[in-house]
Amino acid sequence: MNRIRAIVTDIEGTTTPIVFVHEVLFPYARERLAAFVAAQGTAPEVAAALAEARELGGVPNASNDETVALMLSWIDQDRKAGPLKLLQGMIWRQGYEAGVLKGPVYPDAAAMLRRWRERGLQLFVYSSGSEEAQKLIFGYSDQGDLTPLFDGFFDTRIGAKTATASYQAIAQAAAMPAAGMLFLSDHAGEIAAARAAGMPAVRIDREAAPDLWLNEEQAPVAGSFDAVERALVPGK
Repeated sequence: MNRIRAIVTDIEGTTTPIVFVHEVLFPYARERLAAFVAAQGTAPEVAAALAEARELGGVPNASNDETVALMLSWIDQDRKAGPLKLLQGMIWRQGYEAGVLKGPVYPDAAAMLRRWRERGLQLFVYSSGSEEAQKLIFGYSDQGDLTPLFDGFFDTRIGAKTATASYQAIAQAAAMPAAGMLFLSDHAGEIAAARAAGMPAVRIDREAAPDLWLNEEQAPVAGSFDAVERALVPGK
């Protein structure tokens, strides 16, 4: 892997405990969605998101309350619809700025991201969460503001995370060959899609020992970013 020029990292289960999104962020936005829409529903960006939600739901004449109920049902279905993600991001921003929310980042991930950046590697994020949500997690993290480390943020607007074309598009956007970019994720399907695009990949297993490094046929498995570092630097 000594030809690697960039790291592309997932968030959930990779840099950040997966429970944070499902047990903290989602409930936080759900509890505040109705009040947020009642207070901000006439703001242009919010009104546009509500209109888009009504179109997606096939209920163009729905009231704001009915639209909120629709989006709450999407949360229950784990449907990652664009207008819902936008409003969730706006609610989360309020929480982060108020100091109520803090993005947990594994210490080994924060330290290694800083080290890789100092070494001259480019760093990117690719997550199913919106670009806004990604920047909030890293910008208001418990390891400090990490956003200056990154060269770019990608969400599912560039494509589904299990689609090979998405990783090809990321390489094109970064203006470098896919073979020079290392993708880190806890999801085997995403790892397979990245590898099919010619992008080396390592699956992060946070339930394993931190020093775990397995050269499995499908892709290497690491227990932490520290273990990935040993693979990147020959002789470590």
